[in-house]
Amino acid sequence: MNTTASPHFMIRRAVLADVAAITEIYNQAILTTTATFDTEPRDLEDRRRWFLDRTERYPVLVAELQGKVVGWTALSPFSDRRAYDVTAETAFYVDQAFRGQGMGRSLKRSIIEEARRIGFHSLVARVAADSAASLHLNAQFGFQMVGTLREVGHKFGRLLDVHILQRMLDKNSDCATSHSESATAQQNGTQ
Repeated sequence: MNTTASPHFMIRRAVLADVAAITEIYNQAILTTTATFDTEPRDLEDRRRWFLDRTERYPVLVAELQGKVVGWTALSPFSDRRAYDVTAETAFYVDQAFRGQGMGRSLKRSIIEEARRIGFHSLVARVAADSAASLHLNAQFGFQMVGTLREVGHKFGRLLDVHILQRMLDKNSDCATSHSESATAQQNGTQ
């Protein structure tokens, strides 16, 4: 993967030295959001094992700002059954102090590009129904809601629905253009 840089931060492959920051960011999400349904913070050794168990097919990317990791994204197996090997699940997390600055968008774009390079056919994201920002960002990148699991999680004292989102990877499309943007352009005759 080539590193992707914005004027303020760059996206690159994660290395073992990034695991402490990845753990800190993930633990923020565990304690304060429904972005993950983990409920107990993870320790550094747990995340280190998680990182070392990853393969080239399931990379972790980080957003780095002035030498500090402030966000990360990963591809994970959708299932351990071989027939699902054409599909990966996506996830991304941004340090709470750096949200709203375009890092989530850059991370999502980069992981889609990486999934396409690896040769995945389909991407899936599981998003809590109350996570409007994540639902919006995924929709901007062409993820469509394909189902809802009702009250499958319990976090922060309430039952939570989870939306299943999916994006088919067309090797000829630009991941920065969402499916809805493409449809609008086709309707307007601009594509």
